[in-house]
Amino acid sequence: MVRTPLTEEQRDRGRALGQILRAARGPRSAADVARSAGISLDTLRKIERGAIAVPAFFTVASLADVLDLDLTALARTLAPFDDPASELAG
Repeated sequence: MVRTPLTEEQRDRGRALGQILRAARGPRSAADVARSAGISLDTLRKIERGAIAVPAFFTVASLADVLDLDLTALARTLAPFDDPASELAG
């Protein structure tokens, strides 16, 4: 399977998501948050540093739940990074 390369906007959004999650984690250990969210520590670290720029929805939802983040507010915060070319009139 060939993956479409990420746009710069997607990479920027991934980095912004990582910063938000890291800030929301605060003093909690990454290992504790990962365990509570049901993901690996390596996955959380990659998301936090933006190496996984487009994590799976359920991964983000689980992290938002564990970190007491409102998923809708999180999506609104990250919306400015959306690629305008991907928004087709419908």
